[in-house]
Amino acid sequence: MNVPPSRRETRFARYAWGVLAWNVAVVLWGAFVRASGSGAGCGSHWPRCNGQVIPQSPTVHTLIEFTHRLMTGLDTFMVLGLLAGAFLIHRKGSPVRAGAVLSTFFLVTEALVGAALVKFDLVADNRSTARVWVMAVHLVNTFLLLAVLTLTAWWASGGLPMKLRGRGKMASVMLLAVFATIVVGTTGAITALGDTLYPKQQVGLREAATATFLERLRIVHPIVAVLTALYVVLAGAIARRMRPSATTARLSRLLVALFAAQVVAGAINVILLAPVWMQIVHLLLADAVWIALICTTAAALAVPDDAPEPPPTPRPDRRALSEAPA
Repeated sequence: MNVPPSRRETRFARYAWGVLAWNVAVVLWGAFVRASGSGAGCGSHWPRCNGQVIPQSPTVHTLIEFTHRLMTGLDTFMVLGLLAGAFLIHRKGSPVRAGAVLSTFFLVTEALVGAALVKFDLVADNRSTARVWVMAVHLVNTFLLLAVLTLTAWWASGGLPMKLRGRGKMASVMLLAVFATIVVGTTGAITALGDTLYPKQQVGLREAATATFLERLRIVHPIVAVLTALYVVLAGAIARRMRPSATTARLSRLLVALFAAQVVAGAINVILLAPVWMQIVHLLLADAVWIALICTTAAALAVPDDAPEPPPTPRPDRRALSEAPA
């Protein structure tokens, strides 16, 4: 039986979607920090900027990096507000509470990874293998943060809890789509790093034998992206057939459309030699695809309202057992 949400629950749901949107903005500005070479704008100091709370006589790179830190600082308070609201408004056992707790956890790990990038000087023109690995970890953590924020907002808006047990093929199909999309995002982050450190207009002047690790990896991302796009189309069709609800059908079609737009944007990005603005557009579409995929997965694996409750487990009669013949 559906219970209409209270006014506080409706407001909280809107707030949760707002927190998610703000985190997407933080991610996009972080990409601009990397693409503009401003990662060292505050030096190796963290959380201070060049040893100061507010930088004096800042350069353009310092302003770009400091703005990102201000955005993440505000984000911390917004996620803490999400956590407090989840426990004040939603009852014990609600998935909204679990989502808010996980959102807070992944925000903390996001800050720690960001601090490691600064403290170990894995920014600006650093071309070490360590930076590649940390960037990959950073991307995975960002995706997980956006995923749990999306689920928190989804459940706060009346979405039903997910169930993996007993879902068989449906669960496997959707979870594989989630994993494949994370792989696409990771290869994309590494490719974007390579585009920043080795601009494509310079690549044509280099011989293949002397190309760096990041340059050689450029061919991997488009292949993985196209293959994943084809699989997501298949997963969307399977979701619509196995869970023929209006919500699942609408979300799966939106997911396919966004993935197609992302592939087109990726091709344009390659043709235009990866300008900063196109990298941001491409990342925005990637985030939209990820959010749509999480919502589609949540809808496809949701426990239906009219699902019968499991029968109670019969308790053994101790008296009968004690009187039973040996």
